[in-house]
Amino acid sequence: MSKVVAHSFFTEFDINLFKSGKHFRLYDKLGSHLTEKDGATGTYFAVWAPTAQSVSVIGDFNFWDGKEHQLNVRWDASGIWEGFIPDVKKGDKYKYKIHSHNNDIWTEKADPFARYCEQPPNTASVVWEAPYTWKDKAWMETREQHNALDKPYSVYEVHLGSWKKKNGWEFLTYTEMADELVNYVSDMGFTHVEFMPVMEYPFDPSWGYQLTGYFAPTSRFGTPEEFKILVDKFHEKGIGVILDWVPSHFPEDAHGLGFFDGSHLYEHPDRRRGYHPDWKSLIFNYGRNEVRAFLISNAVFWLDQFHVDGLRVDAVASMLYLDYSREDGEWEPNMYGNNENLEAMSFLREMNTEIYASFKGIQTIAEESTAFNGVSKPVDLGGLGFGMKWMMGWMHDTLEFFKKEPIHRSYDLNKITFSMTYAFTENFMLPFSHDEVVYGKNSLLYRMPGDEWQRFANLRLLYGYMFTHPGGNLLFMGAEFGQSSEWNFQESLDWHLTQYDYHSGIQEVIKDLNKLYRNNPALYEKQFSPDGFEWIEHNDQENTVLTYIRKGKEPKDDLIIACNFTPVPRENYRVGVPKTSQLKLIFNSDDTKYSGSGVAKKTLKPTAKEWNGRKQSVTITLPPLGVLIYK
Repeated sequence: MSKVVAHSFFTEFDINLFKSGKHFRLYDKLGSHLTEKDGATGTYFAVWAPTAQSVSVIGDFNFWDGKEHQLNVRWDASGIWEGFIPDVKKGDKYKYKIHSHNNDIWTEKADPFARYCEQPPNTASVVWEAPYTWKDKAWMETREQHNALDKPYSVYEVHLGSWKKKNGWEFLTYTEMADELVNYVSDMGFTHVEFMPVMEYPFDPSWGYQLTGYFAPTSRFGTPEEFKILVDKFHEKGIGVILDWVPSHFPEDAHGLGFFDGSHLYEHPDRRRGYHPDWKSLIFNYGRNEVRAFLISNAVFWLDQFHVDGLRVDAVASMLYLDYSREDGEWEPNMYGNNENLEAMSFLREMNTEIYASFKGIQTIAEESTAFNGVSKPVDLGGLGFGMKWMMGWMHDTLEFFKKEPIHRSYDLNKITFSMTYAFTENFMLPFSHDEVVYGKNSLLYRMPGDEWQRFANLRLLYGYMFTHPGGNLLFMGAEFGQSSEWNFQESLDWHLTQYDYHSGIQEVIKDLNKLYRNNPALYEKQFSPDGFEWIEHNDQENTVLTYIRKGKEPKDDLIIACNFTPVPRENYRVGVPKTSQLKLIFNSDDTKYSGSGVAKKTLKPTAKEWNGRKQSVTITLPPLGVLIYK
């Protein structure tokens, strides 16, 4: 048997932290690490497998023979197996072959802490460490000023595999995206980019939401260092990078985390809490200390090693409720007899506490679709500690309203105004995400009613309304130019559409709205505060018109917004305004440069006529299916 040299990266303190679930830098200890021992170069391996009776490293270097390199188990009941193997080098492929005490089960597993993986469908881990010199010092030092909750948050959501393809079918590499994607997002004026999961995943149709390599950027597009180049380039342009992160579930693939050492190591052993019926996947055991340390270490890893600026946490609702997607009898209440998953709640609080304390200027965003109270409230006030929460109710109500023929909208105006009754109960982000353009839902453009002109006018109106509603914004790729077809993860976006005026007009709308959002403090300084919004008129069902004010810290920054949800122009429409000063038009979704009709007055002078409870008012010409913004 080739010798495995006894060696350890762990101190007694490390082990105590690990056992108590408080070691949040496990990626420095577990996994494979190129190192030197007694003058020999090689690789140190460490893996957690407490139910194992033996663990071997198998790979290219030993012809995948499990008898060659058997690791040593630590004496401290930590369940960690480790050792130094000389001559194993960067780029060598490997797995762990585990013989379990549990019914003599054998498993062959990828390394949970691997920094790099074989490109799917191959499943081996790859020994990988490479130096990288970051060039984003200026961004990191000032990130708090860009990423705070009183700053603009306009997010472009991207699926890296289908944003654009070479030759119609080849993936762009990370380095190619560092040129094309970065420049495009910058030109469009977005403040942030959000990547659907970039961690290694085996199955393309999962879109990345079924992970097997939590610490490895997917090798589909290049190496970890090339992914760092992509992040670096975004930072160079002043754009924040958010990653989708999936601590809610993981797949049962044979090489993955499931039944890792012949026992339910990472997943909860009770299928009522450890198996997700919707996604046919396994659920982490949030009450197990070592699993909590694994997950929090993973969140820390991406912020630490890859300089990302935020994590959007997927499927939080499924974590919070024991009865999520389960029928009666398929779940067990908690100790208080209700349906809350107390261990998952505790985990999320600890995760947010740790990363906000450790990294300046980052944000976490919860995809949480229920009325759970306090998702974005601080942990010390009883909340879960997220920075923001997706406003799923707003998204559903808004799309439901917009799909109606305008003649019917007057009866449902409350659907579009209802969001303001709860808009400031959380720090909300308004999402038009990938989930809204798949599975027969149609593209955003083709969810709009009417002929071609009306569809595009409705879409321009939708975006104008979205950008002036309190909260951050998120738009899935393709929506910014009016993609006609549903999103298909296997195909590139329909970039050829941008040669047509209507589609390029939508692009110009998004560019101008992003510029408007960045340049007008009234749209972001108080976006999470009721002080930043005031209705002028929210009950004009006859005309189906909404008017409201967005406010910044300075009254001079206030904006007046008017939305006409019908294709009928409203001439001499009177609006009460708070001041006597002249109003200047700064945005018209019906502008001719967007392929609109160009109806609107450029300036308005208030007169001393009381209206809408205000002492002065103006008369506006409201364009059909249009939104006007006056300053």
